[in-house]
Amino acid sequence: MPLGLWSKKKDRSKETFKLVESEAAAPGPAAAAPAPAASASRLQFHTQLAHGSPTGRVEGFGSARELYAKIGEAFRIDPAEIMFCTLNTHKADMDKLLGAQIGLEDFIFAHIKGQRKEVEILKTDDVLGLTITDNGTGCAFIKRIKEGSLMDQTKMICVGDHIETINGKNVSDRRHYEVAKMLKDLEKGQMFKLELIEPMKAFEKLEPRSKGGTLPEAKISRGRETLRLRTKGPATVEEMPTEVEEKAIKKVDELLETYMGIRDIELAATMVEAGRDKKNPDEFAVALDETLGDFAFPDEFVFDVWGAIGDAKQGRL
Repeated sequence: MPLGLWSKKKDRSKETFKLVESEAAAPGPAAAAPAPAASASRLQFHTQLAHGSPTGRVEGFGSARELYAKIGEAFRIDPAEIMFCTLNTHKADMDKLLGAQIGLEDFIFAHIKGQRKEVEILKTDDVLGLTITDNGTGCAFIKRIKEGSLMDQTKMICVGDHIETINGKNVSDRRHYEVAKMLKDLEKGQMFKLELIEPMKAFEKLEPRSKGGTLPEAKISRGRETLRLRTKGPATVEEMPTEVEEKAIKKVDELLETYMGIRDIELAATMVEAGRDKKNPDEFAVALDETLGDFAFPDEFVFDVWGAIGDAKQGRL
């Protein structure tokens, strides 16, 4: 819905969730791109199971869910067993997670579910020290563990672990921001239980204390074509974001944390793309409502995102 920019802004508090950051490895909805779907449908990608397998080929997918289904067909496994995919490495490298864009020569490694485990934790701090992401198909997992945090002291919990249940409640069908909020809302001073699933290991063990990449290091590469996956509409072949768009995406990612308590570089990229050809913030608000209405973004947040996009275009970032 339009914001009504020239009317008085709503009085909203800018609550920053300090407990759990959240980043998405999965693609979000996006506006239509110029490249034709036909060229994307003919692309083939090599793939392996990360713990070891023959090399297979996948093609004809336009979203993470369709990609996982194709990988499942190639290796005769249930797509629901795939936790996440990495590009060009079999390691559970959180800086190489598959997102909305795949380089045309990237090699896809699928990490599937392995050992299950349970852990009980006494919440002694408001901040757990976890960063949560998801694969876009109902699998939220740990992307980073902050050094020295409560979760860092719980050695059974590792980067790459899928969070299956929280206090017995199954969260396998929840998005990363929903899981992050559930963890934030846990009462301080109380015990809580997590049921986790590790990615299957074979080549080498996942580094248990790995904190993953830091946000400033999570750069968006340039200078090559990629396959852009979409939850709405067909996949398209397009160029990576420009330097101006990269700066806007980084700023919008910071605003997501300030207003919503999540970090999600792909969501930020989708929002910047939605504002690319908009002439004013009212048009931008309508575009966000059409593509990302489920998030229910606060009006002040939309104002600030529009401002960040404008600052990037004017070279002020």
